[in-house]
Amino acid sequence: MRRSFLPIIVVIAGLLAIWYAAVVPMNIKMALTAAERIGIAVTPVGAKERRDRSAMRLVVQNTFAIKDTFALERPRLPAPHQVATELWNSTINKKITSKRSLVFHGWITLSSTLLGFAIGTGLGILLAIGIVYNRAMDMSVMPWAIASQTIPILAIAPMIIVVFNSVGLQGIVPKAIISAYLSFFPVVVGMVKGLRSPDQMHLDLLKTYNASSLEGFWKLRLPSSMPFLFASLKIGIAASLVGAIVGELPTGAVRGLGARLLSGSYYGQTIQIWSALLAAALLAASLVALIGLLQRLTLNRMGMS
Repeated sequence: MRRSFLPIIVVIAGLLAIWYAAVVPMNIKMALTAAERIGIAVTPVGAKERRDRSAMRLVVQNTFAIKDTFALERPRLPAPHQVATELWNSTINKKITSKRSLVFHGWITLSSTLLGFAIGTGLGILLAIGIVYNRAMDMSVMPWAIASQTIPILAIAPMIIVVFNSVGLQGIVPKAIISAYLSFFPVVVGMVKGLRSPDQMHLDLLKTYNASSLEGFWKLRLPSSMPFLFASLKIGIAASLVGAIVGELPTGAVRGLGARLLSGSYYGQTIQIWSALLAAALLAASLVALIGLLQRLTLNRMGMS
């Protein structure tokens, strides 16, 4: 247990240390401006006393400034404890039905993510089967699938939203399509690699038993593809979450983690932005962990662990 968690704890501690160290230089100008407003006033006395009091005021200002970099209301870079406090207040201390609750917004984004992931996974598996068993699809579909990923999602997301809105489809469906667009490609690549992973010797053995292509698929190719499929699903579920958040941005959504990012950007609430980003990261980690659990259960059941 200690071997498993110690590296994780060390990495997290190192990231937090770097984060805290970056807070001071990022926020020092804002903190100095605030400190000047409460600094010690210099009275018009002799030059020496003015220099002494100016030096004293500078020390006081710098002391307040360094301390205040970790407690600014709208910092350029919020401190980790500020983000943790905001995350706690917007999850535990808010009702899940409140529009200020990250649980509420997270569920909206999660719904689009899961629907898009299901569509992308199903489409990816079907395309992979066609690519493996049909040479024409291999020569035509695979290059198009690769080329589709060179188009920035931020460029096509508004077009997808507009097209679906024009035919009366709003809400979860357009966001799910964007999620599916990002998640199907890793599934296609992983599944194609998995379906082609059996050795030629094993394929020849099936032919000696007069096995059909369908029997070869169910008894050899599909079981062999499971490790590749689950590896691609982990990438696909994270990409699907990114797609759901990106799909919320062009519409000016009022619900979802993307909406929290938008509102925080509009009003300069950087702590809110970072708490929404951290919530999205935790959600993605949970989904990937769930896929990993399903992978272990499935491979154990198949005797492949």
